Amino acid sequence: MHLTHKIPLVDANVYYCAQFFEVANATELLRDLIATTPWETHFVRIFGREIPAPRQSSWHGDAHCSYRYSKVRYEPKAWTPGLTQVRDALARSGIGEFNCVLANFYRSGSDSMGWHSDSESELGADPLIASVSFGAPRRFCLRHKNLTDKAELLLTSGSLLVMAEGSQKHYQHALPKMAQAQVSAVGAPRVNLTFRWIAPK
Repeated sequence: MHLTHKIPLVDANVYYCAQFFEVANATELLRDLIATTPWETHFVRIFGREIPAPRQSSWHGDAHCSYRYSKVRYEPKAWTPGLTQVRDALARSGIGEFNCVLANFYRSGSDSMGWHSDSESELGADPLIASVSFGAPRRFCLRHKNLTDKAELLLTSGSLLVMAEGSQKHYQHALPKMAQAQVSAVGAPRVNLTFRWIAPK
C-alpha cells in the first residue's frame, strides 16, 4: 500500500489514503471497536479548569506506555483484538511500528476535538502519528502555528492519515463540531485511532 496523496503543506509531511481498509472490513471494525473498547470520558484543562472532553476515549499500549495529556497521567489498558488488528495492518504495510494508541469515540457530529498538537515529551522530538478512521466521515483541519498555511480534508471510513516529519512541531490539528443541520443529517458514530510510539525507558 502506497500513500500517494501527499497533503501540500509547508514544513510538514502529511499523507492520506482514503481506503486503507475496504468498506466491509471498516464497517466490521467499527462495530467491534465500539462494543469492545472500554470507553471513558477524559478531562482536559482549559484556562485552569478541568472540563469533560466532548468525546469518549481509551488509552491502550504496551506496559511501559504511560502517557501524560492535559496534566493527567494515563496508564495503558491492554490491547484488544480490534486494536491489534489495525496496529498489525499498519506494520505489514510498512507505515511504522507502534506500541500505543489513543482511541476516540465520536458519538455524533456534536462530539469534537479542539486545536492541539500531539507533542507530549513521551512521543519524542518529531513523532510519527498514524490516524485511522471508521464510521461517519468528518472534516479534519490543519493549521500552521506561525504561518498562514492550512488544509482541510474529509476523513472517510477506513481511511488512514499519516502525520510525519514536522507535523506536530509546526502544525495544530482539529476535528470541528458539525453544524446542527449536519448533525441531524449524519448522526452516525465515528471511531478514530491515533497510533504512536513511546520508547521503552
